[in-house]
Amino acid sequence: MFIGGDDFKTGQTKIKSVLVDFLVSAGIKPTAITSYNHLGNNDGMNLSAPQQFRSKEISKSNVVDDMVESNRLLYKEGEHPDHTVVIKYVPTVGDSKRALDEYVSEIFMGGTNTISLHNTCEDSLLAAPVMLDLCILGELLGRIQFKREDMREFSPLSAIMSLLSYLLKAPLVPAGTPVVNALFRQRSALENVFRACVGLQPENHMLLEQRTHKATFPNKA
Repeated sequence: MFIGGDDFKTGQTKIKSVLVDFLVSAGIKPTAITSYNHLGNNDGMNLSAPQQFRSKEISKSNVVDDMVESNRLLYKEGEHPDHTVVIKYVPTVGDSKRALDEYVSEIFMGGTNTISLHNTCEDSLLAAPVMLDLCILGELLGRIQFKREDMREFSPLSAIMSLLSYLLKAPLVPAGTPVVNALFRQRSALENVFRACVGLQPENHMLLEQRTHKATFPNKA
């Protein structure tokens, strides 16, 4: 049985894990991230309890931590964007979840850039396929075993399955292992593990053979 992490990553958090990675990588410094949600299904009702909301708030907020810490030119040690998460239970809207996000960033010469997003989605219809993927990936990863040169027997993968972080908020990792929240890095890790299982080299997108002066140039029309 694998341990993956907390809560499914379906809409707002998935976008956040892509957008913040883009901004920080481009040298644009998010200084405030505000996320507002309202919904009326059982998830919304459960989150009206303070303890349940606090767990959700932590998992939604932590998704940017590793991306912020990856760029010490933008952020000093211990510095983070202001990150606020609001979730309200509105029974009338049912499963039709409303999510609003605002990203305020510092740009060149102290300027300000603001990105505002509005997303309306069927909450359960986004979550259900993620549940299926989690079961399928968990079953597949449970069949993988490995053996290093210094090992006598094959061994299964760690029970703390960080590869499932592509589907989950607040992924759990083995002690001493860095947490990765950037969505495309999570996906790349999964793809390269499966490529290794069928004997293919990992994809690194360097394409060095195509970037040298000896590369073959296409004919001009």
